[in-house]
Amino acid sequence: MFFVQCGRFTLIPRLTSRAGPRIVLPDMTQLHANCVAFDGLGILLRGPSGSGKSDLSLRLISRGAQLVSDDWTNIVAQNGVLVASAPDEIAGLMEIRGLGIVAGMALCPHAEICVIADLVEPGTDDIIDRMPDLASDILCGVSLPVWKINAFEASAPDKVKTALALATGKMRIVS
Repeated sequence: MFFVQCGRFTLIPRLTSRAGPRIVLPDMTQLHANCVAFDGLGILLRGPSGSGKSDLSLRLISRGAQLVSDDWTNIVAQNGVLVASAPDEIAGLMEIRGLGIVAGMALCPHAEICVIADLVEPGTDDIIDRMPDLASDILCGVSLPVWKINAFEASAPDKVKTALALATGKMRIVS
């Protein structure tokens, strides 16, 4: 479980740092995470390097999502919702392993984060429960639903889209 407190201080971010959440501007925090959006509704993809954030983002983009941010995501609470955007230095760019850093993806400059997908690291003992209890996390004072996802499963993009539909009330869990 992660907890991020939005800060009140200005720090200069280093793009290569993999430290925890960073305070970037007053009331803005930067996370090591990707964000993609469907119709402005964002999905925050969290996980360590190599967990499949960019790979899963690419597959979601091929299914109609738009890139908000790759690798680092700025978040800020506005009127009770969490808004994601890309740091200026990497806005519009996506690192695709084996190809390089690519520009030209479908973009969404900012999105309301509705759900968090915590990516399970390949080769670890982290288990995804078959029927998990509902989980949530608090980022900048906003509570969001959290689902564990194995980014490299063929069904991962569909599971993420289903998690978004659950978070926005378009679907519901019946048992």
